[in-house]
Amino acid sequence: MAFAFCCGLTTTANAQKFEDFFEDNTLRIDYIFAGDHDHQEIYLDELNKTPQWAGRKHNLGKLPLEGNGQIIVKDKNSRQIIYMHSFSTLFQEWLVEEEATKVRKSFENVFQIPFPKNNVIVEVKLMDTHRKTICEMSHEIDPKDPLIVKRGYAYQTPTRNLLQNGTLEDCIDVAIVAEGYTKEEMETFYKDANTAMESLFNHEPFKKNKEKFNFIAVACESKDSGVSVPQKGEWKETAIASHFDTFYSDRYLTTLQLKNLNNKLAGIPYEHIIILANTHEYGGGGIYNSYTLTTAHHPSFKPVVVHEFGHSFGGLADEYYYDDEFEPQYPADTEPWEKNITTLVDFDSKWKNLIKEGTPIPTPTSKYPKDIFTKVGVYEGAGYSSKGVYRGTQECRMKINEAPAFCPVCQQALQDLIDFYVNK
Repeated sequence: MAFAFCCGLTTTANAQKFEDFFEDNTLRIDYIFAGDHDHQEIYLDELNKTPQWAGRKHNLGKLPLEGNGQIIVKDKNSRQIIYMHSFSTLFQEWLVEEEATKVRKSFENVFQIPFPKNNVIVEVKLMDTHRKTICEMSHEIDPKDPLIVKRGYAYQTPTRNLLQNGTLEDCIDVAIVAEGYTKEEMETFYKDANTAMESLFNHEPFKKNKEKFNFIAVACESKDSGVSVPQKGEWKETAIASHFDTFYSDRYLTTLQLKNLNNKLAGIPYEHIIILANTHEYGGGGIYNSYTLTTAHHPSFKPVVVHEFGHSFGGLADEYYYDDEFEPQYPADTEPWEKNITTLVDFDSKWKNLIKEGTPIPTPTSKYPKDIFTKVGVYEGAGYSSKGVYRGTQECRMKINEAPAFCPVCQQALQDLIDFYVNK
């Protein structure tokens, strides 16, 4: 499950040099998102400074994807936008669950921006399923604030480089994190981390872009082996306190302790996170620009880690459907921002360039097996709904584990994102 349109937002910040506004460190901003179905609030929790900046130093005032939320950083004096970031959250997923109509909850959220040289105004906003802003907050940050916590300078979690193709600026940096591995199981984790990485590079467009990535394995030790499975009464003491049964879905594996997770990554260069859970249980989760979390020892480990990374890195939507949602995540009157699904409200912004002339829209399913993975059309059923939401091919890695690859629509979306991060 995950939340995953090219926003097209630009500012004059794109013409500015990174060094005009930022130093080569990271400002990690911790927030609490809280509320229920009808009312939401954003609270600032803590500011942290960590060594190095592993994110992009170009396209500073652009968003490749709109996301379900955005952070906008402005220079205080000029009010110029100097950095933008988009994301999705478990909090926003929870808002369309029935539970959100009965109780108020709070969720930790952690975001990284380049460390500013001067005072900045940071604006945070959350959007609903209609892409309307439902909650926003603006606050000032003084980079000389003595209460900004310094992390990752004196101690860093042990790591091992899996792939080093270039500098932080030239490559996309991915951290693979151990969850539920004891000290004695770390060699197993390193093998699992390498398997996860190679599984990604067995899929296009990652395969042809391998030289644009760096991967590092982060050996977070757990007291207990395995992870928590609440419906079985199993609770483990693990590095980042992940558990199955998120939103009472038995295969949805997540962690709510994002501060703890990012504290363990302090000082380690990363833009994207893959968490490997040391368990044979089936499950996982992927949240755009937050993390991928998947089980490492289930037989479907390889296809699942690729699917979930499609969510967390690529902002791709799920293409399967089951029609038991409490509230639709993709309303019929709104075009989703995810590039691999559509409600036909604004299909011209999606994969129209990949469809052969004369293809009917919607597209009837094919009777030829070889076509189900490659023939691009507009097939009904996606985003958890069998009606009114459409996908690009009949089968895809974002729909079923048995699909051999990402479909052409997803590959195009992923390539666009890779180009955004690495092409200056």
